[in-house]
Amino acid sequence: MPYSILARAAWPALPAFLLTGLLALTSPTTALAQRAAGPDRPTDFLDPAFHKQRRELVRQALPPGSVAVLFAAPIRNRANDVDFVYHQHPDFYYLTGYEEPDAMLLLFKEPQTIKGQSGITEALFVQPRDPKAEQWTGRRLGTEGTRQQLKVQYVADNKDFATAGIPWSSFQQVNFLALPADMRNDAKDPADLHDLVATFRQQAAVPPSFDPGTEQAYKLIQQYGLKAADRLKVYLQDMTQGQPALGQDAYVQGYLAAKTTAERQKAIVNKPTSRYDGSSLDEILDQLRALKTPEEIALLRRAVRISAVGQQEVMKATRPEVGERELQGLHEYVYRKYGAEFEGYPSIVGAGNNACVLHYIENDKPQVKNDLLLMDCGAEYHGYSADVTRTIPPSGKFSPAQRQIYELVLAAQEAAFRECKPGKEFQAPHMAAQKVIAEGLTKLGIIRTAEEMRTYFPHGTSHYLGLDVHDRGSYGPLQAGNVITVEPGIYIPEGSLCDKKWWNIGVRIEDDVLITPKGYENLSSEAPRTVAEIESWMEKPSGLDGFKLPELK
Repeated sequence: MPYSILARAAWPALPAFLLTGLLALTSPTTALAQRAAGPDRPTDFLDPAFHKQRRELVRQALPPGSVAVLFAAPIRNRANDVDFVYHQHPDFYYLTGYEEPDAMLLLFKEPQTIKGQSGITEALFVQPRDPKAEQWTGRRLGTEGTRQQLKVQYVADNKDFATAGIPWSSFQQVNFLALPADMRNDAKDPADLHDLVATFRQQAAVPPSFDPGTEQAYKLIQQYGLKAADRLKVYLQDMTQGQPALGQDAYVQGYLAAKTTAERQKAIVNKPTSRYDGSSLDEILDQLRALKTPEEIALLRRAVRISAVGQQEVMKATRPEVGERELQGLHEYVYRKYGAEFEGYPSIVGAGNNACVLHYIENDKPQVKNDLLLMDCGAEYHGYSADVTRTIPPSGKFSPAQRQIYELVLAAQEAAFRECKPGKEFQAPHMAAQKVIAEGLTKLGIIRTAEEMRTYFPHGTSHYLGLDVHDRGSYGPLQAGNVITVEPGIYIPEGSLCDKKWWNIGVRIEDDVLITPKGYENLSSEAPRTVAEIESWMEKPSGLDGFKLPELK
């Protein structure tokens, strides 16, 4: 799935801050094990010891005298009295394994006493058991189930948070992520997410005006305000478009108004002080989640292989008369067949000009016809998402023009693969892919200068992959244990300033790559990738060849 080159992938790495001793804790401690609220569920969830280890790494990375606060994801309403299927906040899941709403996690740098229990370094407040609610929406873990199955040190009913007596005023620093802002307030529930957040803000005395996005901007100014001033200015101006608070912030605006190095130096030192930190926890989680453990790699490997088989099966079933949504359904059936709970993101299945829309998700073209078909689809398995793209000719054979563009993208991907090794800058695969595509488009007469390449290749080549499809990471030099995408593309929509024979050709080839100590492993190699492999797979019989449904009139 394409990632904007204006996003954090384009930024220098935030400085490493975890101590060597902490990094030693990242080795796996257990195998995968069952963790479920009810019987007859899969047995390969992450073991509670994994989440326990992640919590301890975060806690040890906190500064002295601090606390970290994380909230479960809000329940999202789809329409009227119908909600979307609940999906836990990836950070909350990473640290707890808890999959239910209306919960919060506290991590204390120094042990605390809660309700007379001393030595507490972690506390999880969860929704209680409720037989009437569970009859409608499914069994809950409750406090006892959470304590037994997830092995958190201190577990309490979420209603107890308000009276837990957390000594908020004693903490030198209160760390938290961006607080949920789109929550419903259930008047019948005194401890839903809305109330948990409100109680936290009130008890911790968080100023109403505090904004974690502003805090992140402060840190960027402190770190890059002099050494990357030109890029930072553009980046901050882009941030202000989506975060109105930045446009009103005196410190940020003072920095943006500075014209000389001396003026910038003066602006930088005027940073306001606060005991509330909305960015350090982000940095800690970026560092941890960028390096996948063997347990995580096992789940990612399965998600990616499921997605690769989906590409194989759709190649066999694709015909010009088949529609985009039908092919989307086949991808997603394969995911369900292998036990994947969700798609990692809305499936992108676009033919012809639709393939030139990077995040095209309507998928409603009734027949794909003979235009190239781009399929960017990824299974989510136990929270971990794949991200695999293949582009195929519905007729079974690439036309000469289609083949030329496809093989140019393939060459760019091969160049990017060669940069996938520890120590290489995160942007190295992208720079290699850009060079090949710029040269190739120039040779084909589609562009006249290398700068025009961005018109037809507007996105980045790589992003991290994990619990989010665009996963957390530092975007510093590649390290063994990173899992990234490699996804160059060329998109030539109708009306482009080039020969019409290239119009409506959109090609993206995306693979999921594990950085290893000596290089890389292509986790999605089972998905046919070369012209010869794709055309060969499209000749194979499909299990759907004889499948007919009654015609609806």
